[in-house]
Amino acid sequence: MGDDGLLRYKWRGEDPDIPDNRALREAMNRQLPLIWFFGVEVAMYQPLFPVYLIAEEPQLHQFTVATSDVAELIGSGTNINEQMKRYIQVQSKRRLHQPVFRASVMQAYGTRCTVCALGLGQLLDAAHIIPDHDEAGIPSVRNGLSLCKIHHAAFDTQILGVRPDFFVEIRTDLLLEHDGPMLQYGLQERHGKELMVLPKSASRPDPTLLDVAYQKFRNSA
Repeated sequence: MGDDGLLRYKWRGEDPDIPDNRALREAMNRQLPLIWFFGVEVAMYQPLFPVYLIAEEPQLHQFTVATSDVAELIGSGTNINEQMKRYIQVQSKRRLHQPVFRASVMQAYGTRCTVCALGLGQLLDAAHIIPDHDEAGIPSVRNGLSLCKIHHAAFDTQILGVRPDFFVEIRTDLLLEHDGPMLQYGLQERHGKELMVLPKSASRPDPTLLDVAYQKFRNSA
């Protein structure tokens, strides 16, 4: 992502006149809608559509990519002030980053909740360790956890914390509550237990990011 909140797509190679780069330039000039098959894993792609190429940066061998609403906004000649830049960043994250982030996290965790191993995709979320509205909240699998909706809500509200060594903690007052099987089996009995599903090393959550979120959890207890 560039400072303007928009994504970049690299040329093929460094020659501006090879067929692939000429075709992209023509699509940009004619403002044709494109589908971007964004690589998530080897031979696995997340389609993003429609997207538009709205500018070229020859010195960096790349094009600037935008969603349709952002492309229309920029094409209208609107002055891009700081407020508008924040809007563009939000739209880019919502339309482009989030689908890629979810696909990457689900792939890394085998479509299972890291806390309870639930494998029903409709009930799973790709949760940010550091929220995406935070400057450090990058849309990377290293800043992600695959969580069922109950554990996602518990994580976001500091009911559940994940230590940097990948063990779960439940807020102390919740450990003393008596409120049925969901609380008992879904939360209380996960206290002090290691995460049930973890990806391979390169995709595991960043311990530094986990520590930031864990300290927030500890301070809320």
